[in-house]
Amino acid sequence: MTAHPQKQMHLAAHFPGVNNTTVWTDPRSGSQIDFSSFEHLARTAERGKFDFFFLAEGLRLREHNGRIHDLDVVGRPESLTVLSALAAVTDRLGLAATVNATFNEPYELARRLATLDHLSAGRAAWNVVTSSDAFTGENFRRGGYLDRADRYTRAAEFVTTARELWDSWTADGTPRPFRHHGQHFAIEGEFTVPRSPQGHPVVIQAGDSPEGREFAASAADVIFTRHGSLEAGRTFYADVKGRLAKYGREPGELKIMPGVTFVLGDSDADAQERAAGIRLQQISPQNAILALEQVWGRDLSSYDPDGPLPETDPDPDSALVQGRVKVGDPLVVAARWRALSQAKGLSIRQTVIEATGRQSFIGSPETVASELAGFVSAGAADGFILVPHLTPGGLDDFVDRVVPLLQERGAFRSDYSGSTLRSHLGLAEPVWKG
Repeated sequence: MTAHPQKQMHLAAHFPGVNNTTVWTDPRSGSQIDFSSFEHLARTAERGKFDFFFLAEGLRLREHNGRIHDLDVVGRPESLTVLSALAAVTDRLGLAATVNATFNEPYELARRLATLDHLSAGRAAWNVVTSSDAFTGENFRRGGYLDRADRYTRAAEFVTTARELWDSWTADGTPRPFRHHGQHFAIEGEFTVPRSPQGHPVVIQAGDSPEGREFAASAADVIFTRHGSLEAGRTFYADVKGRLAKYGREPGELKIMPGVTFVLGDSDADAQERAAGIRLQQISPQNAILALEQVWGRDLSSYDPDGPLPETDPDPDSALVQGRVKVGDPLVVAARWRALSQAKGLSIRQTVIEATGRQSFIGSPETVASELAGFVSAGAADGFILVPHLTPGGLDDFVDRVVPLLQERGAFRSDYSGSTLRSHLGLAEPVWKG
């Protein structure tokens, strides 16, 4: 019997910095804003032959009860500026910027992305995100102007318009006038940047809602998801891939890459022990109360983090936390946390640790390599966006100890076969409509 070849995965590196994943108290933790931190992680990812380096975006510092949120960094550089600098110190690694489609305009952003694509010789990507909250909008004097129902329609038209601009140069290298008149944008003129080396920058989308899944199926090249368990991943994978046909797309034209964390040890038991220690660092007693307040929507600073959960129900309409994605229906989340706490006899801190844990893959390098390959073979993902818990050296062990095992299995490339991000992802260059 002929053995089937191992399906190869895609890998990307997420620069850590927000929420409770990053451990800032570790003595190895460095700056979240110095260029040396970005360069270290990017060079490590390229040494590991990763597809791309991924930067998140924050358009306003999040607040908790009127104060800067303790789990977030204070100071987040603009992504495209950082990636333009990284283009000069990397050769093959893709460079993905998260840029909001709500608070930007197509001509300006398409120009900046096309410029990065030229500077990097075809390695640029755009992670399209949206926002409808007035808290972020206040920074742009447009707070609350966009209904939540309209955010994806604007984003879809934004992507369409950007692609029209990228296609507006003719085959002989001369600009051609463009004209777009739609629901959200009415622009016309001439685009200043020639067609880029990979045709269009790669479009990434991060959204698990029904609207987000539909938007990804219609317009994205990669979808960044939070589904880290095998069964949840398989369900999500089948759902999104099943939406592609209505848009005339094949399954391979959209790569599904969940964001995952990892903890390595010399043995599985050693890794589990390390993971428990990391979670204690990520969820300090103070952070446990802050996490609880995000669900309950009220000041719980008088509660003992080593004591029981509140007996009162959450306030579902609270604005205690500003600028954060809601954790879900507070009453449902609280009921789930209470059931977990009662079943296992957990304190507030222990409940938060168990309920919000994000260490997706824990074990020896051999175990982690096997589980990652298994996810891809089982149809739960096309690859992974790795979110290390340390800045900037959190990816070093993975590249040194796990990547070689994946390469031995035939589950990951031994070297780059092309020079553009599209070639790394196995995506065809867009048909030129110019």
